[in-house]
Amino acid sequence: MSDKCVFLDRDGVINEERGTYTFTETDFILLEGVADAIRLLKNNQFKVIVITNQSGISQGLYSLENMLSCHRKMMSETNQLIDDIYYSKWHPSISESLSRKPDSLMLERAIAYHQIDIGKSWMIGDKERDIESALKVGMKTILISQTEKLETQAGFIEKNLIRAVENIILKN
Repeated sequence: MSDKCVFLDRDGVINEERGTYTFTETDFILLEGVADAIRLLKNNQFKVIVITNQSGISQGLYSLENMLSCHRKMMSETNQLIDDIYYSKWHPSISESLSRKPDSLMLERAIAYHQIDIGKSWMIGDKERDIESALKVGMKTILISQTEKLETQAGFIEKNLIRAVENIILKN
């Protein structure tokens, strides 16, 4: 049996986008409504999986432990409701990788491992690379943006995660 899933980008969707790398617990600030949005997804039988580029690791800007510390905080503040987290530590200046968004290997691995039904699943991101990776595997997409008139390949644009999740629930 295949499950339905909502894949979430991290920075700018779950936590504040700072315009630079977020790798300390102090700088990792959960956005308003995120815990409620994830709870709503879980109450509607969606798996929730985070898909995030973390190239600061390969660039030597922060450690794997720094990132994991932020992820522990994220899990704690969302009541441990996130089913899994996939990350790519690679940066094109260090090494090319198919796992790094806009490529789709992180999504493909999660889909296979968790037996996800792509037709019932969504990707929510705040960058076009999030949308591109999801479109490569045939998934529906929502872009989080404060600007509604934005050129995007996303199926929908919403201002925040809770509005995006409400949109998904209405469509299912």
